[in-house]
Amino acid sequence: MPKLEDRPRLMGCTCSRLRKVTRRVSQIYDRSLESSGLTVTQYALLAHLASFDGISIGALAGKMVMDPTSLTRTLRPLERQGLVVLKPSRSDRRMRLLHLTSAGRRAFDQAKPYWARTQRFIESAIGELETPALHAALDRVLEKLANHDEDYTRSSRMAP
Repeated sequence: MPKLEDRPRLMGCTCSRLRKVTRRVSQIYDRSLESSGLTVTQYALLAHLASFDGISIGALAGKMVMDPTSLTRTLRPLERQGLVVLKPSRSDRRMRLLHLTSAGRRAFDQAKPYWARTQRFIESAIGELETPALHAALDRVLEKLANHDEDYTRSSRMAP
C-alpha cells in the first residue's frame, strides 16, 4: 500500500466542499418547506423534539451537532410561535427541558409531507445506489471526527 506522503494530494478544501453541498441541499429543502412556515433546520429541530421530548438544550445541541448558542437562536422563533416550550425539570428545577407543544406537533406533522417529497427528490438526484453509500460514508465521517475532535483541538493549540 502506498505511503500517505506518496499519494496524490487532493486539491481544495474539504470544509468548503461540504459547506457548498450543505447549502445547496438546505436551499432545496427550505424552498420545499417554505409553505409550511419552517426551515429545514427548524424542521429537524422539531423532528428531534418529537423523538426526544423533555431533552435539555445541551443534549439536543449534541445530538444535532450544533453549539448550544446557535441552537438557542434557532429555538427563539419556534418558542415565539408556541411550537416549543422550555420548562423546568421536575427532578432539578435549575435544569430547563425542551418540549414540543401540540401546535409544534401539528406544524411538524403538516411539514412532514413536504420534507418526504424533498427527501425522495434528493435521493433520486443523488441516485438510488449512491444515497445509502453517501449516508453510510457521512455517518462514518461524523463518528471518526467526533472521536478525534478533542485530540485535534488539543493539538491545534500548539504551533504548526
